Amino acid sequence: MDVLTDQDVQKYQDEGYLVLDGLLSPEECDALRDRMSEIIERMDVPEHCRTQFSTDHDEQLKKQGNADYFITSGDKIRFFFEKGVFDDKGEFIVPKEHSLNKIGHGGKKKIMPNILHCFHYANFKTLQFVSYLQNLVKKLGLIYPVILQSMYIFKQPGIGGEVTPHQDATFLSTQPLGRVMGVWLALEDAALENGCLWFIPGSHNNGITRRMVRTPKGTFPLTDFIGREKDYDDKLFVPAPVKKGGAVLIHGQVVHRSAANTSDASRHVYTFHIMESQNTIWSPENWLQPTEELPFPSLYT
Repeated sequence: MDVLTDQDVQKYQDEGYLVLDGLLSPEECDALRDRMSEIIERMDVPEHCRTQFSTDHDEQLKKQGNADYFITSGDKIRFFFEKGVFDDKGEFIVPKEHSLNKIGHGGKKKIMPNILHCFHYANFKTLQFVSYLQNLVKKLGLIYPVILQSMYIFKQPGIGGEVTPHQDATFLSTQPLGRVMGVWLALEDAALENGCLWFIPGSHNNGITRRMVRTPKGTFPLTDFIGREKDYDDKLFVPAPVKKGGAVLIHGQVVHRSAANTSDASRHVYTFHIMESQNTIWSPENWLQPTEELPFPSLYT
């Protein structure tokens, strides 16, 4: 794996995202999927915590916004489900391995707190990948990068929900802006048919349109939005398919989305967010906050 070229860096800076091939071998992708299957097998989610994940503005406030299960997930491993996978008693009506939208956002060191530990426990060639990742972010100019959160996203066949247009900085706000980058690792082919990412190139230069913030203690919902997402012309979006083992780098302010998965193929992804911490203020209003048990770990240690 070669470090980014100058042309790669320029493309990322100009367009706000970059598709990379071959960061992981097929065997490494399968190993992480096998590790996730082990976690799902042990999954035990109380009925009152069975939160259906949504990116719709109003549904986010109704479901995640009122869910302590969501807002306290920064240092824990939590399970979020697709719509229509429970009956009226909260019981699964599909196999539980097909019910999940995503798993996130932190966790104990022996489960899934961040990319470093997840790679270790999946028996990856950890040092090779982490060394490449460190050199990659150095090439992009990051000096003290820390890992904010990690998520495993399933995009289940047939029921994997649409992710509406959004900017990651809506949920991961910094001062100044532009300090957060997503790393989106494709553990299976991400194609037009099963819900690959779509971007508006250059939209990271236009600021952000809304922010998710914590509300004062003792009030509901637990989070709220300042502003609303714009309505975007579909013609502005460009697809970014990526092969198994590839990755997409995502600027925190670039507008992106993905369609529902109506195919019979899943689209498993492991994604995490990195922040340049030097001269950066992490908003105390963000839903995600570091804890004593799990502070934001450095990528370089």
